[in-house]
Amino acid sequence: MGEKIKISPIQIWWLAIRPRTLPAAAAPVLVGSALAYYDNAFQIFPGLAALLGALLLQIGANLANDVFDFKKGADTAERLGPPRVTQMGLLTPNQILIGMCVALGLAALIGLYLVYVGGWIILVIGILSIVCAIAYTGGPFPLGYHGLGEIFVFLFFGLVAVCGTYYVQAGTVTTLAWISAIPIGLLAMTILVVNNLRDIDTDRVAGKKTLAVRFGAANAKLEYRVLIALSYFILLFLVILNFDLLWILLTGLSMPIALRLVRVVQTESGRALNAALADTARLEFIFAVLFALGLIVARVL
Repeated sequence: MGEKIKISPIQIWWLAIRPRTLPAAAAPVLVGSALAYYDNAFQIFPGLAALLGALLLQIGANLANDVFDFKKGADTAERLGPPRVTQMGLLTPNQILIGMCVALGLAALIGLYLVYVGGWIILVIGILSIVCAIAYTGGPFPLGYHGLGEIFVFLFFGLVAVCGTYYVQAGTVTTLAWISAIPIGLLAMTILVVNNLRDIDTDRVAGKKTLAVRFGAANAKLEYRVLIALSYFILLFLVILNFDLLWILLTGLSMPIALRLVRVVQTESGRALNAALADTARLEFIFAVLFALGLIVARVL
């Protein structure tokens, strides 16, 4: 028998927080801050606080998913995705729950500063964000288990994150901010679509009624294509409305990645989609960076 591979506590917790998902939390904050810069409203401290708060909320949600999916039987030895520490027995459910509370508690502390800056509406957004981070897979009506995951992701990783970041710096939300939040939310949804497509068989057994389970793999693949296409089309629409925003078409540099991923998602299934999942998260981040860069260049020029 071979020796067991020893993993340090730091490595275990690093695995638990799933760092590959963090760019998806950072992407909308980058766009929101770039929009504030475009409108001469950028403020570094509220922007940084929004970024740190978003990362902590993502970590808290990841830990919640880890423990609640395990408790509900969605994570078993047959899991196709990256390893989950509770399912592997590397940490106990109680340890993960404590970690979740710490992450969400720190997010709440940062949120107090943002409430001071932005007022009561930020308090409402913060409370809803924390509740939904837990309720995605936990509680009596887990959103992800009832086909509401995509709506949750679009709202909180798109509209709320982009417009909330803009609001704490500018004190208002413009039409440009609302429209700009849409493609970011759509790309965040594509990450979930790949995840649910990969897990369609195990989710069906566990009673997790994602949209992929409800409507089948073919429709999930169609959803992925439509979301990708709409994300780029909306930016073209923004440029048509305001030609001064021409530089945001820098996002087109990410289209080869998007086209490659569309082909992969159409042809692969199961564990083979793990790479596509990571690359889809990377696509959203690259798209957001190019979008933000385009807004900054448009302001400077």
